[in-house]
Amino acid sequence: MTLPPPPAADFPRERTAIVTGAASPRGIGRATAARLAAEGWSVAVLDLDEAACHDVAARIADEHGVACLGIGVDIRDRDAVRAAVDRVNGELPQLVGLVNNAGVSSPVPFLEVSEAEWHRVIDVNLHGTFHVTHAAATIMAERRLGRIVNISSTSAERGGGVYGRAAYSASKAALLGLSRTLARELGPYGITANSVAPGSIDTDIMGGPLTDERKAVLLKDLPVGRIGTVRDVAAVVTFLLSEHAGYLTGVTYDVNGGSHIA
Repeated sequence: MTLPPPPAADFPRERTAIVTGAASPRGIGRATAARLAAEGWSVAVLDLDEAACHDVAARIADEHGVACLGIGVDIRDRDAVRAAVDRVNGELPQLVGLVNNAGVSSPVPFLEVSEAEWHRVIDVNLHGTFHVTHAAATIMAERRLGRIVNISSTSAERGGGVYGRAAYSASKAALLGLSRTLARELGPYGITANSVAPGSIDTDIMGGPLTDERKAVLLKDLPVGRIGTVRDVAAVVTFLLSEHAGYLTGVTYDVNGGSHIA
């Protein structure tokens, strides 16, 4: 007879979230790390640039009075990822949250995309997310508690059409499927897994700061009448990682200003 897993653990007062791709000055990851710290989370900032990671972690720790750790890591490197996650697990409070935000875009049309470009995007956006998630989820499962949020994109749902093209859209669509599978498989371990699909957000992944001309074009499809900010996305991610979101899993939250109302 197969016994059910133990019940999920209580939500700890001191807890840690890993946020990948969190060193970019204008990025969703950095805004999310700061929002989580404001809510009392300890935060591990993971990104390619180690110096930038240290700087962001120090700034967040100083502003919000929580423990923070900055680690430079290439998420395509499985061994480096495991070492980074092990370090987070050893130096910060209980690992409860993971935000898979690190990613690269690609404006190359499908008929022009090279094999190298395709693999560049998939290796970071999908394989990198797998490496971090596997390492973190293993720790979460042992403690019967976890919150995983994958940052997908409106491009995954509408097939590009804003900035990212085939490789980007495909990689972000894969994250939607991964989130739902994680929700099913990890639910018995007290772990939820959800996706957030940002639409037109003013970040550098859109090819740099949005010009007035580009904003005017984007605004035509936005009922809310403004371009989204990284704070809009960070607020939703922070909620999904919270104690109050324990009955939400396998869900995709569209943060797009109503650009494609179903």
